[in-house]
Amino acid sequence: MTISRNILQGCLFALLAHTSLHAAPKDSKPNIVLFFIDDWAWNGSPVAMNDSMPNSRMPVLQMPNVERLAREGMKFTNAYASPQCSPSRVCLQTGQSSPRNGFTVFMNDRGQDYYDEKGYPDFPVIPCVSDMTIDPKAVTIPEALKPLGYASAHIGKWHMRGNPGDEGYLLHDGDTSNKPGNTLPPGANQRLPDHLTDPKLMFSVTEKALGFMSEQAKAKKPFYLQISHYAMHEGRECLPATREKYVKHPLVQAYYRKTGKTADTVKRKDDPAIWLGMGEDLDGRIGAVLDRIQELGIANNTYVILVSDNGYRHKELELTKGLKQPHHASKWWVWQGGIRVPMIVRGPGIKAGSVFNGNVVNYDFLPTFVDWAGGDPGQLKDIDGVSLAGYLNGKSPTDAFLKRNLYFHYPHYRTTMPHSAVVSGDLKLLHFYERPDLPMLFDLSVDRGEVENIASKRPDDHKRLFDEMMHYFKQVNARLPKKNPNYDSEKYKAAKEYEKRKAWGPFQARRSLGEDEELPTQK
Repeated sequence: MTISRNILQGCLFALLAHTSLHAAPKDSKPNIVLFFIDDWAWNGSPVAMNDSMPNSRMPVLQMPNVERLAREGMKFTNAYASPQCSPSRVCLQTGQSSPRNGFTVFMNDRGQDYYDEKGYPDFPVIPCVSDMTIDPKAVTIPEALKPLGYASAHIGKWHMRGNPGDEGYLLHDGDTSNKPGNTLPPGANQRLPDHLTDPKLMFSVTEKALGFMSEQAKAKKPFYLQISHYAMHEGRECLPATREKYVKHPLVQAYYRKTGKTADTVKRKDDPAIWLGMGEDLDGRIGAVLDRIQELGIANNTYVILVSDNGYRHKELELTKGLKQPHHASKWWVWQGGIRVPMIVRGPGIKAGSVFNGNVVNYDFLPTFVDWAGGDPGQLKDIDGVSLAGYLNGKSPTDAFLKRNLYFHYPHYRTTMPHSAVVSGDLKLLHFYERPDLPMLFDLSVDRGEVENIASKRPDDHKRLFDEMMHYFKQVNARLPKKNPNYDSEKYKAAKEYEKRKAWGPFQARRSLGEDEELPTQK
């Protein structure tokens, strides 16, 4: 059999391109590009976050550039974030856990210092308020990287109040929230307008990012670029042509029939074709950045991180027959559905197609970036994260790293109730402040869906983790709710979100499965 010269040349080019991608020039500082995706579940892409779990991916969604990143980089099966977007962004910027930095939710503090005495006067406990901005004493990513020679840009959604420029960003979009990304008015519920060209500002955000990269590459200066997309947050938008592609998909057509809708009558917020289209359009913008990195000749010296700000619950998974949700609950909760996120990293020294199974968390990014930039992450003060640089280069994690405690803290009401969690290796403890008498512990190695509460079977493990969590909370001055002497059970039960609180709240022994859930089967 003969092989044509063109095929041989193509194979050689691909090999050289792959080699250059993973071999950094000596004595050069790497660039860092972070895609921060909004409200994107662990199972929200076509990349399986756990290869043994068919429901850890979204098969119907086409995202070839995300799949490309997974092939060329490292996939993290156990990445964690915060249960809401703003706290997650603060954790990322500061390297601090939410209990330490005090920014535990994005809500009005009503001028109170510690407890929210006015917001929920009849509920079982008095919740806490949250910090309203990043602590001025905290060192942020651009502030840590600037002494190491880096210019930093933050493009897209900020949602932490304050001015990104005050945190060290040279280029930014200001104090942006969700609103700029919702380019269509709330009343535009039926069909996408034919003229929509920049859904969720994906295209303009990307163009600004491309300009910054090009300028820095031309100047031969290392840079940190955070592209904080407004997608996949609700307020669904995509290019009309992309929606039409998914409207024709048999699974979407089946959804329309099941709900008694058509492509013309389904509301925009309920239309899976728009959500799927939004994902594919986002993937195209990710691809545009990857292509520009290649064109600029900096691919061999640029780390690319893809991660979500919090967990979510994409009902679109049910479009695929037989697939059920892998996690319990959703955003706003510290159940796995609220804090497990997809994460992929590509860059110098990272083995293509590799997988890391240890627990990592959003506050690990700051020390990792400092390590990549040639600094000493050990010099960072009052942080909770650790550098992942060695593990990304193939170092085997120590037992201490694998079993370190990751803390999650949501001392508030809204759609949920005040609760906290600690994840340590395969064990996870949850604590609901309404029910301090009901201990909760789960073995995630066999129960990713958090169905069976094993606290009564392993009381020593529960006590150890609970004591360690409370000791840590005291150490970092975390705000903790208190019992409400004016609790009115009837008014509490009449509150709007009571049924969800009851369904997703604490339980003894074993909980009932939701309609979109199934018993975990992975080992």
